[in-house]
Amino acid sequence: IRKENLFSTKKRQTKIQPNKQKQRLNPLSNAIGGFRRRLSSYTMVRKKRSEKPVEGESSRSQPSGGTGQDVATPAATQQQLSGGYQGSGRGYQGVGRGLGQQSQQGGHGGYAGGGRGAPRGSMAQQQYSGQFEYRGRAPQTQSCGGPQPQHHGGGGGSGVGGGRGVGSAAGPFRAPVAELHQAVQVPYQASPVPSQAASLSGKQVETPAEGESSAPTSEPAANTQVTEQFQQLTVQEEQSSQTIQPLPASSKAIRFPLRPGKGSKGAKCIVKANHFFAELPDKDLHQYDVSITPEITSRGVNRAVIEQLVKLYRASHLGKRLPAYDGRKSLYTAGPLPFASKEFKITLIDEDDGSGAPRREREFKVAIKLAARVDLHHLGMFLQGGQADAPQEALQVLDIVLRELPTARYSPVGRSFYSPRLGQRKSLGEGLESWRGFYQSLRPTQMGLSLNIDMSSTAFIQPMPVIEFVTELLNKDVSSRPTDADRVKVKKALRGIKVEVTHRGNMRRKYRISGLTSQATRELMFPVDEQGTMKSVVEYFRETYGFVIQHTQWPCLQVGNQQRPNYLPMEVCKIVEGQRYSKRLSERQITELLRVTCQRPHDREQNILQTVHQNSYHTDPYAQEFGIKIDQKLASVEARVLPAPLLKYHETGKEKNCLPQVGQWNMMNKKMVDGGTVNNWICINFSRNVQDIQAYTFCAELAQMCYISGMVFSSEPVLPVIGARPDQVERTLKGRYHEVMTKLQPQKKKLDLLIFILPDNNGTLYGDLKRICETELGIVSQCCKTKHVFRISKQYLANVALKINAKVGGRNTVLADAIDRRIPLVSDIPTIIFGADVTHPHPGEDSSPSIAAVVASQDWPQVTKYAGLVCAQAHRQELIQDLYKSWEDPNRGHVSGGMIKELLVSFWRATNLKPKRIIFYRDGVSEGQFYQVLLHELDAIRKACASLEQDYQPTVTFVVVQKRHHTRLFANNHNNRQSVDRSGNILPGTVVDSKICHPTEFDFYLCSHAGIQGTSRPAHYHVLWDENNFSADELQSLTNNLCYTYARCTRSVSIVPPAYYAHLAAFRARFYMEPENSDGGSAAGSAPATRGAPGGRSTRFAAATAAVRPLPPLMENVKQYMFYC
Repeated sequence: IRKENLFSTKKRQTKIQPNKQKQRLNPLSNAIGGFRRRLSSYTMVRKKRSEKPVEGESSRSQPSGGTGQDVATPAATQQQLSGGYQGSGRGYQGVGRGLGQQSQQGGHGGYAGGGRGAPRGSMAQQQYSGQFEYRGRAPQTQSCGGPQPQHHGGGGGSGVGGGRGVGSAAGPFRAPVAELHQAVQVPYQASPVPSQAASLSGKQVETPAEGESSAPTSEPAANTQVTEQFQQLTVQEEQSSQTIQPLPASSKAIRFPLRPGKGSKGAKCIVKANHFFAELPDKDLHQYDVSITPEITSRGVNRAVIEQLVKLYRASHLGKRLPAYDGRKSLYTAGPLPFASKEFKITLIDEDDGSGAPRREREFKVAIKLAARVDLHHLGMFLQGGQADAPQEALQVLDIVLRELPTARYSPVGRSFYSPRLGQRKSLGEGLESWRGFYQSLRPTQMGLSLNIDMSSTAFIQPMPVIEFVTELLNKDVSSRPTDADRVKVKKALRGIKVEVTHRGNMRRKYRISGLTSQATRELMFPVDEQGTMKSVVEYFRETYGFVIQHTQWPCLQVGNQQRPNYLPMEVCKIVEGQRYSKRLSERQITELLRVTCQRPHDREQNILQTVHQNSYHTDPYAQEFGIKIDQKLASVEARVLPAPLLKYHETGKEKNCLPQVGQWNMMNKKMVDGGTVNNWICINFSRNVQDIQAYTFCAELAQMCYISGMVFSSEPVLPVIGARPDQVERTLKGRYHEVMTKLQPQKKKLDLLIFILPDNNGTLYGDLKRICETELGIVSQCCKTKHVFRISKQYLANVALKINAKVGGRNTVLADAIDRRIPLVSDIPTIIFGADVTHPHPGEDSSPSIAAVVASQDWPQVTKYAGLVCAQAHRQELIQDLYKSWEDPNRGHVSGGMIKELLVSFWRATNLKPKRIIFYRDGVSEGQFYQVLLHELDAIRKACASLEQDYQPTVTFVVVQKRHHTRLFANNHNNRQSVDRSGNILPGTVVDSKICHPTEFDFYLCSHAGIQGTSRPAHYHVLWDENNFSADELQSLTNNLCYTYARCTRSVSIVPPAYYAHLAAFRARFYMEPENSDGGSAAGSAPATRGAPGGRSTRFAAATAAVRPLPPLMENVKQYMFYC
C-alpha cells in the first residue's frame, strides 16, 4: 500500500528513502469489534426487557453558518514564499477573492496555470461519485508576496517545463499531468512573525493513467503510470506535554475523561435547576420475565392484562407486592414474589360499545418467571464516583417505577405524559390541537439520583367528525369535488387514525383507518349476498340505517385489512379523542405550537413546581412500594457567569474593538474586520406586490448599508431589476444569468451576487433558487421577503449585510485574543476546529436519507471561517459514514479519502500549516450513542490523519454538544435585575459543572446566549475524548468565546458555531434533493434563526432502493464561500 505524504517533515537535503513504512494496525479495530458484540447483547436485553430510549420532544433551533475562506498571510511569510505552483496548460488556478492587500493585488494564489484552470476538486468528485456525494470547499493556497507572473513551460523555480500544471491533492487522486514540480514549504513559527526561510522538499507519488482523469484533456489515454509531486510543508516540532493516548483494545476498556476539577473563572452565583433530588431506596429489587400468550403488540393491552392480574392475585399469589411493569417483557418488585415461576389465566372483557350485544371476552395466559436481582449497591457506588460504568438496569427499574402512575393517568408519549387536565387545549389549525404535559426522567448526577421534570406540549388530533376534520385540513368547502392533491393530503393525514361510527345510535364501534377508496362514495358497489347481488354504498346506508349521505363525491374511509376492507362514509365517523399526531406539522402549526410552549422563566418554574405537586410522589403507591422519595424543591446549584470576549473590528471604523453587553452588540460605528467585494450584482423580483422601482430602491439601500459596514459594494446592478413569476423560476433565472454573463465575460468579469425578492409565503421557490444557484449556476445569492421591502429597517439591512459579507468571502469580526495569540490550547500550535451534525428526515418519511455535514476552520489563529462538506447516508443513520473511506482502485491500488482528510488538506492549503491539534464538536448525539459515535468517528479521524502521513496523529479532543435535553436553569431571584437579562433568563455565559452534572465525567451546561422569548435552554457539552488535557476553565471559556464569532448576527449564539454551521449545511443540502416547502428569506433583527425545521423536505425514495441517492455536486466557485449563511 502506497500512502500519500502530504505533510512531509523531512528536510530537502534528506534523500528520499524507499517506502519502509510499517503497516500501522488500527488500535480501535478490536475495540469496535468487542463493543459491537457487547452492544448487540445489550440491545437484545433492552428489546426483551424494556422500553426503547426516547429522545426529547423539543424542537431544535435553526442555526446558520458558512464555509471557510482564504486568510491573509503575515507579511514576513509572504516574502519567504514563492507563488505556489505555476505551470502551463491547464493548471489549478485559484479563483477565490483574497483578503486585505491580496485582494487589491489580485491575490488568487494557489496553482496558477498558463492556460485555463481546471476546477478544483474535479478529481475528488470523480472519486465520490459512488454511494455518497460530498460538497464543500477545498481552499486554495495563497499567492504570497504580491502577484506572481504566470510562466508557460516552467513552474515557479524548479518546475519542469511544458505541459499542464499539477494541482494539489485533496485526497489520493490521479493528476492530469506527467510533469514534476517542486513545491514550496514554510516552516511553522510559534511567534507571530516567522523568521526562518522556507525549505523545499518533495516526494513522488504514483498516480493513475491519463485516461482516467475527469479533467478535460485532448491527449490520448495512456496506460503508463505517471508520478506527481505534492506540495510539502516542513513543520518545526514543538516541545509539548500533549501525547497521543493509546486507544483501547476493547470497548470495556473505554473510559470517558474524568472531570479535571471544576472551573473557577467568572462571577459566582446561584441558579435553580429543574432537577429534584431522589433518595436512593434501600430495597431488594427483583426482575421477572413476563410472557403473555397470545402475544400482543399493544402495550396498552399488555398493561390491562397485568393490571387485571395484580387486581385479582396481589393478595393471594403475589405476596401483597405491587409490581412495576414496563409494558412488554419485564416485571419488577421490591422484594421477592412467593414463587420463582408461575402461570396465570386472565380474561379481558371488551368495553361496552353501546350495541347491547354481548361483549367480547379474550383469554390470556401469563407466565411470570424470576430473571435476576437488581443490585442497587453498584448504583450507589457509581453516584459516589467509586464505579466508572452507570448500572443502566438499576436506573431503568427506578425510572419504570416512577412512570407507572403517570402512565395510568395520562397519555404517554416517549418520556413525556399529556392530558387535557394538565392545561388548556389550544387549536393549531387543520384539525389539530395542542395538549400540555410534562417530561420526566431519572438521571444520575453529582448530588445523587435526580428527577428531571420539564413542561412540554405536543399536537393531538381534535376529536371531531371526520368531514369537519377534512374541511379544516384543506381549508375549503367539501361540497366541491376533491382534487387528486386533496385526496393525497387527506389520505396521508388520516391513515392510522382511530374513528368511531355515529350512525348506529348508542353503538360506538371503533375502527382504524387504513386508507381511502379510489372511487367516490356514489360509485362504490359491494356484494350483499352469496349470489353476488351488488348494492351501492349510498343505497345501503339509506335502506339499512335511514342515513342519507350528502357528500357522495368524496371517497369512503377504508377500515380493516386489505384482504377484507370495510367502507365507511366520512360523514358517519368521528375521530376518537387522545390520539397524538405524529406526522409532520405545517409551518403555521409549528408557529402555534411554539407560541403555546413558550413560557417566561418564572412561569415555567411555577408550572414545574405545580406539576411535581400534582404528581404527589410522596403518595404514589409505586414510589412508596419501592421506597423512592422525591424532594419537592428545585435543586439550587452553584454557577459562574463567564465574561464576554473582546471582539476586533476594522481599524478604519470609529470603534476598533467591542465588548458585548449581555450577549449582544451592534454594528454602529464599526466596520467589518475583512470586508468582501461585490462589484457585479443583479436583482430578480419574484413578488407581484413589489414594483420594480421599489425593488431597486430596496437594493440601493442594501448596497449602501454593505458599503457603510466595510464592504466594497457597487451601487448599481449590472442589469436593471426585473420582475418574474415564481412558477417560471428556472427559465427566468437561467435566462437572466445568461444575459449578465454575456455582458461580463468579454470584460473578464464575474457575477458576485444574486439578490431575490420573494413573496412572504413562497412555497418551494426559496429551495428552488438555492438549488439552481449553488448546484447549476455557481453563484451565491441573498433572498429577501416582501415585507422587508415595504418596511425597510436599518437593523434588517445591517443583518443582511453580515450574511452577504460572509457569503462573498469576507469576515465580520474576530476574537481579539485570537489575533493576540492568547487562546489557551488553540493559539500555541496550529489548531483546527471541526463541527459535525447529522439531520434526519421527518417522521413518516420512511426511506429518505439522512444528511451528514462536517465543517472545519480554515484560518488559524483566527478560527472564524469554516469550510463544509455534506453527504447523504442511510436513513436515520447517526454515525457519519463518510468521515473516512478507502477502496481499491484497479489502476491506483489502495485509495483513501473522506470528509476529514479533505478538510485537513483544505486547512493546509489555506494556512500553509498542518494542524497539530484537533477539537471536534459533535452535535446531535444522544447518551445511548456515545460509545458508538466515539469508536466510529475517532477511528475515522485517526485513519484520515494516518493516510496523509505516517505517524501524523494530531492530538484530539472530542466533545458532544447536546441541545435536545430538558434541563433548564432559573435565576435564584427573578426580581434581581443584576442576575437576569431583559427576558428574565439567566445571563449569557452562565456555566454549571457541579451538582446536576455527571458524577465523574467531564461535562458542563453552558447558557452562552441571551434569551429573546421563553426560557433559555443551556447547551450541554460532554467530553468523550481529550488528548489535549483541557482544564474545565480552558474548554468552557473557549466554547463560550467561540459563541461570539457566529457570522450571521451580532449576538452570542446558543451552541458553538461549528456545530451550528454543520447543522445549517446539512439542512441546506436537503434543498438540492427535491423541491422544498419552506418560507425563505432573511429574518429581521440580529438573532439567528431558530433551529427547528423551517419546513422539512419530502424526500421519499422507493423503499426497495438500497443505495443512497448522491447529492448533486456544488459548483466549484460556490464551495469556497460561506454560501449557506
